[in-house]
Amino acid sequence: MTLWLSAGILFTLLSIAFIIYKWGNVEVVGVTPVKTFTFIAILFTSGLDVGLVMFPLTEFAGYADINASPEYGFTNPLAIEFGFWGFLIWGFYFLTCFYFCVIEPKVKFFELPLVKLLNNVVIIGTCAFTAYLLLSNLPWYLPSMGDGESIIPTFYLIVFAAIAFAVYSSTDIKYVRFLSITTTWVFIGLIALMWANAFVFGDSAISGYFNNFALIGDYFANMHQFVLPINDYHEFYLFWWFAWSIMIGQFTSRFVGGLKTYQVLAAMLIFPSIPIAAWFAVLYHYHEAGIATDGLVNFAMVFVGIVFVINSLDSLVRLYTDNLGITVQKLGKAKYIALNIAALSLLTLLFKLNFLQIQWVGAIVIGIFFACFGYILVQKYKAVANIEGSPKENEIDYTKIETVS
Repeated sequence: MTLWLSAGILFTLLSIAFIIYKWGNVEVVGVTPVKTFTFIAILFTSGLDVGLVMFPLTEFAGYADINASPEYGFTNPLAIEFGFWGFLIWGFYFLTCFYFCVIEPKVKFFELPLVKLLNNVVIIGTCAFTAYLLLSNLPWYLPSMGDGESIIPTFYLIVFAAIAFAVYSSTDIKYVRFLSITTTWVFIGLIALMWANAFVFGDSAISGYFNNFALIGDYFANMHQFVLPINDYHEFYLFWWFAWSIMIGQFTSRFVGGLKTYQVLAAMLIFPSIPIAAWFAVLYHYHEAGIATDGLVNFAMVFVGIVFVINSLDSLVRLYTDNLGITVQKLGKAKYIALNIAALSLLTLLFKLNFLQIQWVGAIVIGIFFACFGYILVQKYKAVANIEGSPKENEIDYTKIETVS
């Protein structure tokens, strides 16, 4: 699996380099172009999930224990956390976003029956894994509701409600856009709340926060260390990112609003990384200073985590139902909602029972990458070589951009 993952990563990076070389100045336009801020909001909130909110406080100590894990000794725990979530790995999303916006209309690889089936299996499986992550982390963040370890019926109800809300939101694209922008502001609000709790109402010196930002800078000095798997845990993260990559690229490609290719890459690498860095710098201070997160802070984190889950799921439910033709228009709203809630709830339980693993999903995605490349070389080489930009039918109507944003 490590060799397969490493091959997938190197292929991805080489593909990005080739795209920038050949189509770097091409204007990228999706079928439903929106303003750049809206595009970034959709990308950020759809491309991340509850793990961003709930994982770091449980991981810093492990990254700091270089006796148990000497492979982390090349940098500090905050830089490692950022390396697992920020900057370079957002290139995965750039590759697939560009592909679906510019190349797929000429290739139509994802319209092949077997590929369509595998792609939607990946999407549905990853949706369920997102719900499972919320379920598995609730005991740690809401210990007052249980014993801090066991998953109790209340937690199942919370996850079920999140799935139901997300499925309902997916019934209309206007809900998806609204929730993406709302989630972005809610997340910024959480950062501000926890920052104020530590540095305004608490005893912490503000300089500590900026010192943490300096620690994140060490990631860039050691970025090469994060390209290939550091260990099994990093491998898990990288497979996770691959699992998300096709569906996030497929979804976000709809909303690109005329940025040039190199600008899309820069936007995807830089803009999501800024709030991630701001968030991790706050969390790391809580970890280092031993500041408790019980009470209001914990509930705020769980609330934002749930909002992230809803936002991720509604985008992906919308995507796979469109792909499979099981839309609201075809099934009716009641059947659509019931079918998707039942499917996602069942698959979430399968992850809980260890019948499914996200690494398997990521491995399938890497296989799809290689198969697509082979298909282009054999069947569509000339068509791709002659691409000069996004499909002409996606030409920008700036009045339309103002409306959908």
